[in-house]
Amino acid sequence: MVGAGVFSLPRRFAQETGVAGALIAWAVAGTGMLMLAFVFQRLAIVRPDLDAGVYAYAKAGFGEYLGFFSAFGYWASACVGNVTYWVLIMSTIGAVAPALGDGDTVLAIVLSSVGLWAFFFLIRRGVKEAAAINRIVTVAKVVPILVFVVLALFYLKPHVFAENWSGAAYGSLFEQVKGTMLATVFVFLGVEGASVYSRHARRREDVGRATVLGFLSVFAVFASVTIVSYGLLPIEEIAELRQPSMAGVLESAVGTWGEVFVSVGLIVSVLGAYLAWTLMAAEVLFVAAKDEDMPRFLARSTRADVPAPALLLSTVLTQTVLVVTLFSDDAFNFALDLTSALTLIPFLLAAAFALKIARHRFGGDLVVAALATVYTAFLLYAAGLKYLLVSFIIYAPATVLFVMARREQGRTPFSPRELVILVVSVAGAVTGIVALALGWISL
Repeated sequence: MVGAGVFSLPRRFAQETGVAGALIAWAVAGTGMLMLAFVFQRLAIVRPDLDAGVYAYAKAGFGEYLGFFSAFGYWASACVGNVTYWVLIMSTIGAVAPALGDGDTVLAIVLSSVGLWAFFFLIRRGVKEAAAINRIVTVAKVVPILVFVVLALFYLKPHVFAENWSGAAYGSLFEQVKGTMLATVFVFLGVEGASVYSRHARRREDVGRATVLGFLSVFAVFASVTIVSYGLLPIEEIAELRQPSMAGVLESAVGTWGEVFVSVGLIVSVLGAYLAWTLMAAEVLFVAAKDEDMPRFLARSTRADVPAPALLLSTVLTQTVLVVTLFSDDAFNFALDLTSALTLIPFLLAAAFALKIARHRFGGDLVVAALATVYTAFLLYAAGLKYLLVSFIIYAPATVLFVMARREQGRTPFSPRELVILVVSVAGAVTGIVALALGWISL
């Protein structure tokens, strides 16, 4: 969960809301994501037969085609999320190398692509070696974030904090909170990580325990980073900082070394997160192929237990979206919001599956599942029509993989109910393409 998002929070929140709205946004996001964490915790125990959680829950609850969409959407969100890491790294270096701009210049894309394929070959050598590197990175990336929070509290200016309280210029409090929702989803992506890797757990109880403890620890970090930033600079200045905005906020308090300190921490953090999410993306495709919901070629792995075809396909999609960022108005925010939007359908289906299981039992499980479902439905509303349509453009063509899997099994590609879902997804994709072509929406 701790990757690129935390370093971008000050600017992202300052562009949408003041302190009051930020506090409410974190309360809403914290409660909603905690409910989702509880959902994954309970499902890991109630349905221990289901591996790769997010995808498996959708399939068990609502059929193979929606299960496929959940697997593909979750995988695609991981790949698009990886684009934000390269954009942020190049934007960070761009502070001293203007040719890299905000991570969205041709040179930045070329250098990002080199890094992208270098990681592909590193992971291709063996998952265990990659996991060992990630353990080291996890420790190294947390230190700068905690130092930032402590220093920000030490240098906090009460009058600046008070002036940033309302954020009235951004409209109603509801609109302010709504505007932050995709950012909060992005930083919490990974809360389901233990569920995705559940097939490796010695005890199913550990899956739920890791989920809840992981959520609570990072929630404290994310909310702290956001709120203390409002006490160092006027909201208008935070909103104009280049990403990673955490570096600019700390520089305003302690000088240039603060920016360098955070920037180095960011690069370490992002590279570690990139490694973890690349492994996660490949795992989802691999398990789905093992369950015959993806073509068989994606179920192959090397002697080193690396799902090589799934890893290659993940790298190719990341590369494609990386090139697309050249044509976006704001590469980082575009990739961040699209990542969040793609994840919402898998999250909604998992929450709805938990609600389906608990609907005949009154008590804590029913309340948790209902709140998680309402929260994820609200997130879809908050994402807005733009990202829903762009998501359809990505989802609809993926059906080719579903058809390939069905034909390998000698089955009819679609049932009557699945044909309805296909028509809806294709109609959404066509509408999205037309909207982009006519300028109704833009990247």
